[in-house]
Amino acid sequence: MALVELRNVVKDYLSDGERVRALDGVSLSVAPGELVALVGRSGCGKSTLLNLAGAMDFPTAGQVLIDGNATSGANDQQLTQLRRDNVGFVFQSFQLLHTLSAVENVELPLLLAGRNHARESALNRLHAVALDGLEHRLPHQLSGGQMQRVAIARALVNSPKVLLADEPTGNLDTATGNAILELLLRLTREQGAATLIATHSAEAAAIADILVTLRDGRVADIRRK
Repeated sequence: MALVELRNVVKDYLSDGERVRALDGVSLSVAPGELVALVGRSGCGKSTLLNLAGAMDFPTAGQVLIDGNATSGANDQQLTQLRRDNVGFVFQSFQLLHTLSAVENVELPLLLAGRNHARESALNRLHAVALDGLEHRLPHQLSGGQMQRVAIARALVNSPKVLLADEPTGNLDTATGNAILELLLRLTREQGAATLIATHSAEAAAIADILVTLRDGRVADIRRK
């Protein structure tokens, strides 16, 4: 069964009193262990699709399902639990808390959720992204690639079924960006997650199991390896 499914999704926004259609009839399904690259020009709907897939926003029409659960119609408590238990998000700008160490940034979602063994789980995730020995460094003491690895570890610390990444290599040099992409692909396979990456990177498009080209809010092309 698909972990993420969009069924004929439409998303409209109001801009200066006018209705703007960001997504127009998009359908897509992502199975466990699949990595999807969303490509297209800026403004084509990539980030909007990610937000819908992570229950950060909701469709104007159509359905978005995460692990079989429709996001529309859920109450605040259900949505909080759905996102907390099922979704991990990796941002281009890392969004680490600069007063917290690497391990403290990673364990924070577990502490907020009242989970046990938060420190142990955080250390395990940092080990998985090859940051042994850097656990107690603050973000400003890390390179861009290392900060992105911390962000990935934080996104994965709850073992989410859905991993979303918005331009995860946009602030990185080519070699570091390629290493991050390989890491995301490996973790997608190992964790059995459904991963969606919004990207302009040709390298990301090359490693994806499914390449989705968006144009003006519509799916212009889908290619599966």
